[in-house]
Amino acid sequence: MQSVATWLVARPQNAILALAATLLLPLLQIVSGAIMVLLVLRHGVRLAVIEGAIAGLFLVAVALVVGAPVTQIAVSIVATLLPALLLAVLLHATRSLALTMQVSAILAALAMLVFQLAVDDIVAFWEPVMAMLVEWTRDNNLHMQAEFLVADPAMTAEMMTLATVLTRWTIFAVYLLLGYRIFTGLPGATENYGRFCDLNFGRVIALIMALASLIAYASDAAWLQNVAVVLFMSFWLQGLAIVHWMHVDRNLPLFVVIATYVLMLILHVFLVLALAVLGYTDAWFRYRRATRQQ
Repeated sequence: MQSVATWLVARPQNAILALAATLLLPLLQIVSGAIMVLLVLRHGVRLAVIEGAIAGLFLVAVALVVGAPVTQIAVSIVATLLPALLLAVLLHATRSLALTMQVSAILAALAMLVFQLAVDDIVAFWEPVMAMLVEWTRDNNLHMQAEFLVADPAMTAEMMTLATVLTRWTIFAVYLLLGYRIFTGLPGATENYGRFCDLNFGRVIALIMALASLIAYASDAAWLQNVAVVLFMSFWLQGLAIVHWMHVDRNLPLFVVIATYVLMLILHVFLVLALAVLGYTDAWFRYRRATRQQ
């Protein structure tokens, strides 16, 4: 990885080529975001923006030649590079990985709040997507899942909103964490904004989440409950950081860390929820600090 990172920052054309090669492929867009973070941290905002713009313009030009949907491609490029750019700028400004992640979690909760205030009818908003999902599940003989989707459209719409916000936030966080990890491995990199394994979203966000959840329960405010859910689920990254900390500082075998990532592909929400519980309780009880003091 170090040799690839060194190649990326060696010449502007290398970064442009790498961005152009990864921007349009869904899975590799995570690599594009990480590269943008790396470029900002290594070369600054101006050069990173120029390199990203050239790569984007090249792809738009190719789309014009082959007759591909230019608007869709342009939106995809901006939706990938802009969040990575903004998070990298915030990281460089705060010089703290933990603070940057805390701000990102608050912004995700605010995004949920703004969406719910701006959209009058969430069910109508998600109706086309729900119709496609129902058709797909029925075509694949997943009749139980199809019935679940149509049984309670309001609940399905709420779940889709939560899933969208949390998925996008997680992707953006991966941009930052992966890009920062690559940056710290570069030869001569002296900036240190903190370790991922020490990540802590803090008691303030934990308290806001608890208060929002209690008020939502007492007032039956679904919109406030959704904000609380977003804040709570953001703690899954803190739970994952504890797993990494146990490997780095407590000699947890590497295969356990690898197994955690593999199990995410199998257990999905269940493992993420367990990690969120671990991370949320760590914000209050500070397991890592207590262990160090022993």
